[in-house]
Amino acid sequence: MKRIAFTILTFLGTVSMKEHKVVSSYNTDVDLTTPQLIRKYGYPSESHTVETSDGYLLTLHRIPHGRTSEYNSSRIPVFIQHGLLSTSATWVFTGPNKSLPYILADIGYDVWLGNARGNTYSRGHVSLNIDDPKFWDFSFHEMGVHDLPAEIDWILNVTGHKKLFYIGHSMGTTMFYVMASMRPEYNDKVQFMVSLAPVAFVGHVKSPIRILVPFLKDFEFISYYLGKGEFLPHNKIIQWLARYGCELMTTEQKICEDSMFVIAGFDKEQFNMTLLPEILGHAPAGTSTKTVVHYAEEIKSGKFQQFDNICSSGRNVIKGNYCDRVGSGQEYNLTKITVPIDLHYADNDWLASPVDVKQLARKLKSKVELTRVPFSKFNHIDFVWAKDAYKLVYENVINALKKHESRLT
Repeated sequence: MKRIAFTILTFLGTVSMKEHKVVSSYNTDVDLTTPQLIRKYGYPSESHTVETSDGYLLTLHRIPHGRTSEYNSSRIPVFIQHGLLSTSATWVFTGPNKSLPYILADIGYDVWLGNARGNTYSRGHVSLNIDDPKFWDFSFHEMGVHDLPAEIDWILNVTGHKKLFYIGHSMGTTMFYVMASMRPEYNDKVQFMVSLAPVAFVGHVKSPIRILVPFLKDFEFISYYLGKGEFLPHNKIIQWLARYGCELMTTEQKICEDSMFVIAGFDKEQFNMTLLPEILGHAPAGTSTKTVVHYAEEIKSGKFQQFDNICSSGRNVIKGNYCDRVGSGQEYNLTKITVPIDLHYADNDWLASPVDVKQLARKLKSKVELTRVPFSKFNHIDFVWAKDAYKLVYENVINALKKHESRLT
């Protein structure tokens, strides 16, 4: 069991290292917030605080217009949601002409970047402290049922629009499928949805997250090694790697490569190694252990389902945490989703397997377009950071948005 626990910590990049002499300069972008990164590149930036129906305080970051244009109310809002352990900053590292939000702002859209509960920008609650296990009693289910509806309502209220476009990556797609199936009234508020690396069915995941599956009933093990509430908090080791280690042609750089790619699939050709200090300066950004366990449950079941009770013998391991709740394990009803959806998948994606994505496409009853990225080594994180993301993915996304824009009522 100790060996398995060590493996889990290793692939997450949290294993402690011996101190090495620093021989490179400090990357100041590591300390910049999402709004500061946006303004660095000459774009306007706004921050909005949104309260969910269950009391979480979320931050939305907005790019209302491009560098050389002005805002007007005719700009269609586009809501972009990050994946697991990420933040809005995920989308703005690569700069103008590379990052999807900047590209969309420059061609006339009003861009909104979400932050899921529990990450760096959404760690507030009206009554709960982050040290309280009850704060972390959520998974992507609550993000879909509570977070997205609150954010969508906020965006539409601020902009005066009746509908918006939604773009999700990884868990950002999972959240949407939960919302559209559990809160079907929100199908009428989304004109079109783009799924980048769609994650619903995960039975064919290659990522080492599969290691957790045999231990789903052993909450003591999971909580001891992965956290009783928060999963993989942003610690000093990760910060050290971000500032110095990944800029060196030494063992540290290999560790950074391994911890990043072993989770999502490896594509050295498309990944810009100079981004690593910024990426590790902002990620992992915090989520609940329950979220990770929820995905592990789906790997085991092969179903897209609600959270199920993982506690052995019905014991309440930690009062107030999710083990004192009885989960249903009920499948999400994907037939309730009516929003047109484009599914973009990649052959080398360890988290959104082509087999699982195609299963999702068959289950959806709305109008679905299935698009394979035309590069065999393209992986999960390439959808946001690939050198050729525009040519391989974003150009198709923009064309699809333009097509659906003409159908807005």
